[in-house]
Amino acid sequence: MVDKFELFDSHLHIIDPRYPLVPNNGYVPEPFTHEQYLTRLSKYNVIGGAIVSGSFQAFDQGYLISALNALGPSFVGVTQLPYTTPDEYIIELHSCGVKALRFNLYRGGSKTLKHMVSMAKRVHELVGWHIELYVDSTELDHLFATIIQLPSVTIDHLGMSKTGFSHLLKLAEKDVKIKATGFGRINFDAAQAIIELYNANPDSLMFGTDLPSTRAPIPFQDSDISMVADTLSFEAATKVFSTNAIEFYKYAG
Repeated sequence: MVDKFELFDSHLHIIDPRYPLVPNNGYVPEPFTHEQYLTRLSKYNVIGGAIVSGSFQAFDQGYLISALNALGPSFVGVTQLPYTTPDEYIIELHSCGVKALRFNLYRGGSKTLKHMVSMAKRVHELVGWHIELYVDSTELDHLFATIIQLPSVTIDHLGMSKTGFSHLLKLAEKDVKIKATGFGRINFDAAQAIIELYNANPDSLMFGTDLPSTRAPIPFQDSDISMVADTLSFEAATKVFSTNAIEFYKYAG
């Protein structure tokens, strides 16, 4: 049944050893090229996706621009930037296909909250970018007021923790987008969470593979896609697999 769906992969990483990799707590990921990515998902109807910068890539843009050029205009970039980045460079990255700015509140990278709100507002006004947060749901209670100030935002990996999931549901109700990704990272039942989040806001959930699942206790499996297809109606699964992300990332096909 899964071959009936178009898939916009809302969360993937490309790890190109030709570009700098920064050890994070001693961890450096294995290479995962765009060719490996396409081979891994060759049996699915992948129509595009979002290439997300990891903590191990810090503020490097070279790998991201190279990956966007290799995968083509149906893929968009999610980058990390220091708050001192000039407007002109943000505009240049936008012209290369970058569509979002990521703050890693869980591990490394752009983990500080100090400039997050002002930076989020600046990139949204300048080029229409949204913010992507790698954050544990256990932190959502005290971050809730800050997150709802952001003009447009998504949260990775279903928030990862059962504790705080009620706050994730409230954010979905307020039109925060939630990535149905990284099922091997979470400590609760993904299928039940998907049902509850979809019921809270049918336009919120966006599926992603999280390939190559760096540091995940259980990496992406084909059964992750089957689970979503089996859990939701065909109409609902279509929204989660592609429609919601296409609209959010302003994907033109």
